[in-house]
Amino acid sequence: MLELAILLLVVAVIAALLGFGGIAGAAAGIAQLVFFIFLVLFIVALIFNGRARLA
Repeated sequence: MLELAILLLVVAVIAALLGFGGIAGAAAGIAQLVFFIFLVLFIVALIFNGRARLA
């Protein structure tokens, strides 16, 4: 999932450099959303993995 966020960020930067502002904004917004979903899932995985070791 982190790879997808990075890929979308690269697409947004390239689109911005080529002058496609709308596409760049959309790709950056989606990249941000995917990154925050990744962070939430990563933190949840860390919490549950820690609890599994304690049990």
